[in-house]
Amino acid sequence: MHPTPAQPHRAANDHEVESLAEFDEVVAGPGSLAGFRVQAVDLTDRTKALLSVDSAGAVFLGCPMDPEAAARVRAAGALVFPPVPDLPFDPYRGFVYSPDELFESLDEGYEATPDARAYGWFQRTKADGDVYASMLRAVHDDAVSDALDELLVDTRVVGVMGGHAMARGTQAYGDAARLGRELARAGLTVATGGGPGAMEAANLGAYAAPFDDGMLAEALHLLAGAPSFRPSVTDWARAAFEVRDRWPGGGASVGIPTWFYGHEPPNAFAAHIAKYFANSVREDGLLARSTGGVVFLPGAAGTVQEIFDNATPNYYESRGEPTPMVLVDRAHWTERLPAWPLLRALARERRMEARIALVDRIEEAPEALKRLGG
Repeated sequence: MHPTPAQPHRAANDHEVESLAEFDEVVAGPGSLAGFRVQAVDLTDRTKALLSVDSAGAVFLGCPMDPEAAARVRAAGALVFPPVPDLPFDPYRGFVYSPDELFESLDEGYEATPDARAYGWFQRTKADGDVYASMLRAVHDDAVSDALDELLVDTRVVGVMGGHAMARGTQAYGDAARLGRELARAGLTVATGGGPGAMEAANLGAYAAPFDDGMLAEALHLLAGAPSFRPSVTDWARAAFEVRDRWPGGGASVGIPTWFYGHEPPNAFAAHIAKYFANSVREDGLLARSTGGVVFLPGAAGTVQEIFDNATPNYYESRGEPTPMVLVDRAHWTERLPAWPLLRALARERRMEARIALVDRIEEAPEALKRLGG
């Protein structure tokens, strides 16, 4: 497996400290933590600095520190939210996840990974009415949203939506991968729902973007040996890491999955994974951040929901100018699930009418997106 991808740099006016290097930079530079928010940084080896630096008005979120240092910064006027024990996730995290982080301990089986353990915790607590558990979920999801916003500053994001049922080894999966690769090679940041199927294929394509065409063909052949995450998530995920190990240093993309759909594991080809407990926050955030438009591949109920979740702000222009929407597979969206006639009727005589398109084949999507202004 590979190290966590590089995280965004701290801007000069950013008062969030999210790494030990940033902490040292602030202490050595301004020389004061007053007003800063220190987020999930292990400060157990920075007791000397904490005992001497000005920390009035600072907030420490889930930062392990020596008891003497914690008492000192509290006395100086800081707020200290200690780490939460016995959780399989950090609610105060400063960065989005990496595949290596979520799939740590995969060698012992998927059930041993942080991703599976977080889902297990969610299953145990989601319906018990415990305000403490719901608070932890909300704090976590807000921290992930903040980290995702920092990651995507000044990037052009194109969303690729589609169902989880698209199997590896199929023509449709290969086409979706080539779509992700073409979008990434055009300088766009590919964002998906972060799960299996069409979502994984698009993230795989973005990962393959720096390599020659033969790499993607070989990767598709290798992955076909584990066509679905059923019956074994472990085998499915291991095949993905085998591809990553064979071709390290792939292109970056974003996956935005959710533990709400715990039966859908995240895919390992998105370098940056913003995983949420609340599916509604995840859905809205994924679409809102797809500023370059969205391509909708064939899917079922979830993809239909995403089409109209995206259509609503385009209809009312609540996020500004409507963004492009490209639906792929005419038969699927006019016969099997006729979302296109409704979308077209909704768009009629509004500005979004010039920003929607229906195409027959995945290969046509990038050109349609470009034509619509994506």
